[in-house]
Amino acid sequence: MEYYVLTLFPDMVRDGLHTSIIGRAIEDGIISLETVNIRDYTLSKHGKTDDYPYGGGAGMVMQAQPVYDAYRSVADRLSYAPRVVCLTPQGRVFDQAMARELALSRGIVFLCGHYEGIDERVIDEIVTDSVSIGDFVLTGGELPAMCVIDAVSRMIPGVLHNDESAEDDSFGGGLLEFPQYSRPEVWNGRAVPPILLSGDHAKVDAWRREQSLIRTAERRPDLLETAAISPKEREFIRNYLANHKDI
Repeated sequence: MEYYVLTLFPDMVRDGLHTSIIGRAIEDGIISLETVNIRDYTLSKHGKTDDYPYGGGAGMVMQAQPVYDAYRSVADRLSYAPRVVCLTPQGRVFDQAMARELALSRGIVFLCGHYEGIDERVIDEIVTDSVSIGDFVLTGGELPAMCVIDAVSRMIPGVLHNDESAEDDSFGGGLLEFPQYSRPEVWNGRAVPPILLSGDHAKVDAWRREQSLIRTAERRPDLLETAAISPKEREFIRNYLANHKDI
């Protein structure tokens, strides 16, 4: 997987992603990351990449030409047409299904906006996907791009040491992840559930599945509409909720 990030703040992206699991995957050559400074492609001697919006209004708008030239500096070197993801509150809300979909790409270009946005003409010209990480506004697209890269990279074989880890994560099967415990066996008067100490892997798996169902029903019931669960599990959830009406 090849990632290219078009940004006004390349250090922010590099520093944020060259750590932990993603940093290790970059070092191992499983994924690659290149940041492209949009300011390098402005014709302004002062490095200006924005201007006042036509029609008036507060704030500034990123100009089309520097963004386009930054994109061409990447696209002209590739033997394929990359997906171009614009991070914007107006985009489709990012989720685990989209992470899996994007992970099938050969390469992705991320466009990080700032100020009041980006000239719509260059968005129409190069962007294939508009993506939001939630219904809130940030100062720029760098943090959302890093979130998407982190989530997508976890879907790529070899990035995680244990390939099964991604499947057990929250949203892996449409449900939230079961609760996790580690040593010591008793902490602050709270004991690890006895089933996890039993050594019976079948019972542990059943307990974890049950806990995922319960946690999803309690915290994100909206996920149950599309989750891959059996009629028997749906009946279990109904009975659980009926006996815990205070939830």
